[in-house]
Formats: sequence, structure tokens, C-alpha cells
Amino acid sequence: MESNKARLFAVLCAFLIVCSFVCSSDSASCCTRYTKKKLPCLLVKNYTIQTIHGSCDINAIIFHVNGRFVCADPTKAWTRRAVTCVDERRKKRVNEVLMGKPSIDDKTQ
Repeated sequence: MESNKARLFAVLCAFLIVCSFVCSSDSASCCTRYTKKKLPCLLVKNYTIQTIHGSCDINAIIFHVNGRFVCADPTKAWTRRAVTCVDERRKKRVNEVLMGKPSIDDKTQ
């Protein structure tokens, strides 16, 4: 009986430890403020949309720029232009693949 209680206690502790790591890592990936600098479209590789419906406190566009992430205000015109630029670049690449044109990556291999 005592060993069952000890086992249950150990499982409960392990569960709480795992939950605390998962919760803390989730909030660490949220934007908490926006950049003040405007990013040129050519530097932006991709983006992610953050909403307040999850565990994050602000809506944001998270731009992927050379191995780092930059948080931008989605209501700003420059942010919307950068998103459109990335989307257009992505569509162009898809069209090139569908039409059989080699991409830059294909030429370098």
C-alpha cells in the first residue's frame, strides 16, 4: 500500500515537472514587444503569425531573418508590405517549380 502511494507521488511529481517545462518554453517563444526598425523585404526569409488566442499577450508577425526572429506590429504598413513581399516571393518559387524552371538552388548543385 505504501509503495503504491510512493509510486503515485513520484509519477505526480514527474508530471508536474514536465508540465512546468512545457509551459515555460511555450511562453518563451512569444513576442512581448515589437521592433522599432523596419526590415527590408530581401532580408526576411519567412514569417509566423502570433495571436493572443494562445498563451501570448500580443498579436505579432514574427519575421525569420538570418537565423533569428524579429517581432513586428501587424497593424503597421511596413509589416504588411513585408508579409506581402514574402508571399509573392513564395508564389513565384512555386510557379517556377510547377513550370519546370530551375531554381537558384538547382543551379548551384
